[in-house]
Amino acid sequence: MPPAKKPKGLVLFPGSGSGADHPSLIAIELRVAPLPVGRFDFDYRLAGKRAPDRPPKLLARVRECAREFATEHGTTTGALVLGGRSMGGRICTMVAAGVPDIDGEKPLPVRGLVLVSYPLHPPGKPENLRVEHLPRITVPCLFVHGTKDDFGSPDELQRWTATIPGAVTHHFIENGRHDLKNKDGVIAEVIADWMASLC
Repeated sequence: MPPAKKPKGLVLFPGSGSGADHPSLIAIELRVAPLPVGRFDFDYRLAGKRAPDRPPKLLARVRECAREFATEHGTTTGALVLGGRSMGGRICTMVAAGVPDIDGEKPLPVRGLVLVSYPLHPPGKPENLRVEHLPRITVPCLFVHGTKDDFGSPDELQRWTATIPGAVTHHFIENGRHDLKNKDGVIAEVIADWMASLC
């Protein structure tokens, strides 16, 4: 296997209730400059709808954007880091893992994943876990998470991300809730440092 190389770009997606212009995504883009960054909305957001599309359409959008971004910058998806906030990050993990039971696609080659406030389960429903695909993720992952996130506690997150074969890094923000409000600078710094560590 050839040695891994530095990422050639970062592709980011927002959570279900926000857009690609979310302040934390902008902060990340500014912090990792001059590395190329693409911030993309999902189709439902572009259409002015509030309810997210079904998973197959969300997955297809991530694949489409990643491939187009890679082509635009003269590289491959295997040289890109994918990720984002909440639902956006979760969909990126599914694309990297491959979810044949949902859309029949194989894993999309990527360099790594950055997941901000990963939605491990709905608030108050810890039994409704979103972890089936995690054991199929083989690339390095960074999870940036608040210690008071009601979509998953630090203990829950560490328990389930231990099933990921790829290298996993956690950064917990003390007293942070799911929105990680006013933590954009911290999020951007953590992601930039982790991106720089990939080689």
